[in-house]
Amino acid sequence: MELVRPKRLVVAYCWYGVYKMTTLLPPLKPILMKDRMSMLFIQYGEIDVLDGAFVVVDATGVRTHIPVGSVACLMLEPGTRVSHAAAALAARVGTLLVWVGEAGVRLYASGQPGGARSDRLLYQAKLALDDAARLKVVRKMYALRFGEEPPTRRSVEQLRGIEGARVRKTYQLLAQRFKVRWDGRHYDQGDWDAANVVNRCLSAATACLYGITEAAILAAGYAPAVGFIHTGKPLSFVYDIADIFKFDTVVPVGFHVAAKAPPQPEREVRLKCRDSFRQTNLLERIIPMIEEVLAAGELSTPTPAPESVPPAIPNPESIGDAGHRS
Repeated sequence: MELVRPKRLVVAYCWYGVYKMTTLLPPLKPILMKDRMSMLFIQYGEIDVLDGAFVVVDATGVRTHIPVGSVACLMLEPGTRVSHAAAALAARVGTLLVWVGEAGVRLYASGQPGGARSDRLLYQAKLALDDAARLKVVRKMYALRFGEEPPTRRSVEQLRGIEGARVRKTYQLLAQRFKVRWDGRHYDQGDWDAANVVNRCLSAATACLYGITEAAILAAGYAPAVGFIHTGKPLSFVYDIADIFKFDTVVPVGFHVAAKAPPQPEREVRLKCRDSFRQTNLLERIIPMIEEVLAAGELSTPTPAPESVPPAIPNPESIGDAGHRS
């Protein structure tokens, strides 16, 4: 007579085996943001963890291995599916999953929320809610972006207006430099093809910058939504920080590609942006720049309340950035 092992016992045994395996393996440690490559775009494939590896499986079953722990963010385009195991592994190694729309421009969702460091969130909120500190932060952003101190005795709204005028002028000068016809920055998020080539290139380029900037902000332990110049948007702080680097990195790339008018301008923009990020060491610069900008507010980090209780289970030490979840 053949003995049949009860199904519940088999499941329990399997889970016990998985548990024993995970306890024997060393814990995953996030790599510092400055040591990672910037981004990868993935389209038309199923992302999964197979044989312990993070892979993309195409329609024919071919596996492409992705070094998930050494990438700042993965931009997932339409036609991509993600398994639970893949999302969990990306979260453990601190890699941001960003679901994007056509040409990687329209953002649908991100795979990791802010809030890993409450002390930094409170510090950021304290700066944003203090009018004097907020103005100091905005003035620092202006100085870093344009290489000169902003006019004195100006409000945040007035500085925003001055900044907008300078940005429009910069677009015009770059268009002249690359010999591209320029009728202004126009695009419709609901109709991608309605924009001309130069605006599509610029939108694709800035989307790349926003992706790695959000990954860096989350890695540093701050909230993408709590901005200083930009407010009221889910990515307000992303726009604030990205604007400091925009005209030194991705905007010239957008104009350069538009001037060549390749058959696939958005793809060309992505490749050029990735090269620009590497050449300018952008991932090494974003987090220190965030700290420098916030320090301009001249407020101290909030101290824990006297009645606060430490966590029952302390977080393990991590070699990653402050905002990476151990």
